[in-house]
Amino acid sequence: MKRGVLVIGELNVDMIVGGLPSLPVLGKELLADEFHVVLGSSSAICATGLARLGLAVDYLGKVGADYYGDFIIEELRAHGLCTDHVIRDSGVQTGMAISLTYPNDRALITYMGSIPELRLDDIDVSTLENYTHLHVGSYFLQLGLQPQLAELFRAARSAGLSISLDMGFDPYEEWGDEKLMRVLHFVDIFIPNEVEAREIARVADTETALQRLAKLPRLMVVKCGAAGAMSLRDDTIIRSPAFQVDVKDTTGAGDSFNAGFIHAYVFQGLPLEEALRFANACGALSTTGFGGTAAQPTLEQVQAFLEVHS
Repeated sequence: MKRGVLVIGELNVDMIVGGLPSLPVLGKELLADEFHVVLGSSSAICATGLARLGLAVDYLGKVGADYYGDFIIEELRAHGLCTDHVIRDSGVQTGMAISLTYPNDRALITYMGSIPELRLDDIDVSTLENYTHLHVGSYFLQLGLQPQLAELFRAARSAGLSISLDMGFDPYEEWGDEKLMRVLHFVDIFIPNEVEAREIARVADTETALQRLAKLPRLMVVKCGAAGAMSLRDDTIIRSPAFQVDVKDTTGAGDSFNAGFIHAYVFQGLPLEEALRFANACGALSTTGFGGTAAQPTLEQVQAFLEVHS
């Protein structure tokens, strides 16, 4: 019997600093009101969101043979994920991100460490046949996997899996090339945010970016933060507004949106508008706690939230 989802992605610890009065300034010191050390990485936060919604989720990634590697594996297991495919590499340090969080956005400082060390050679592609869906996140950080990601997706498609891809910010600000375009041809659900979509499409307008890039994957969804999300169906833009909640930390909100959309669209089979609304609820609820995973909702919590906000 097939399991639900295999997530292949980066793994790192998040150190979240909150309650800052401003951005840091060289030569000056700021005092923070909040500090948390939590499970990080876009892909892992999406994975825990999927598990929280009730799906069986396995994770494949790489960490160092160090304290933070132990921490990550323990956290993944605590969130109900299978970690049999997580690789320990004594030759690298586990990745880490420092998140300076504000009510409406965040600034990140990332130490790559083990993140770019995962490669296709580390993956037994025959295991893909055990799953229904494959999700990959943080394309621009996974430098070791990038060159052969199209090959991995081709194998997943041949094994009958549906495929979703999230990009993440490109720290090199190159925003992909023809290699990325080839990858997108294998993708069923492409889920960038509005900045990523505009940069990849090389246009200044989010709607134009959606219309240009949506020709490549089977479905494209653009996350627009406080403005909600949009998608394209039959050349018509579908918009779904965000929900208003008491925001504590936006870290991982887009990843919880991803989890919500995959669950609703792939596993529940909801129509596009309903899946977008479900995903917006997941993203909104996740911002009510600190860190990407602390406030991720269960299926019952999302359904109750949507009933109240009907």
